[in-house]
Amino acid sequence: MKIEFRKVSTTPKEFINDFASVKLEGTFCKMSPTLIKIDALLTGKTPVTCIRCGEEENINLNEKLNFLISDGIFKGNESEDLIIEIENGIIDFDEICESELSSLESDYHICKNCLEDNIEIEKEF
Repeated sequence: MKIEFRKVSTTPKEFINDFASVKLEGTFCKMSPTLIKIDALLTGKTPVTCIRCGEEENINLNEKLNFLISDGIFKGNESEDLIIEIENGIIDFDEICESELSSLESDYHICKNCLEDNIEIEKEF
């Protein structure tokens, strides 16, 4: 789902975006001429790879996402929220989902079998 930045209103609008095996749903609204606030929940399943054995397993997602989208380079003061800068004036929710999934997949995951296995891992110092 794509939305033009300039068409977003100050009244919160609900959205649902299905991407691969996940769903992103929540609200978005314009906070200023260059910022949009998104409050959403990412749910579904995604495959991740165990760092110990290399096996792939699915994890259940239930991630709350709160962030701002800036039309162009963000030129504000420090913000506690994550800020996503867009260049072409188009908010692409598929791209946001893909980025979030890539971030989750790059984390360190240990599968259930390896958690139950008490063999020590060789450590390099």
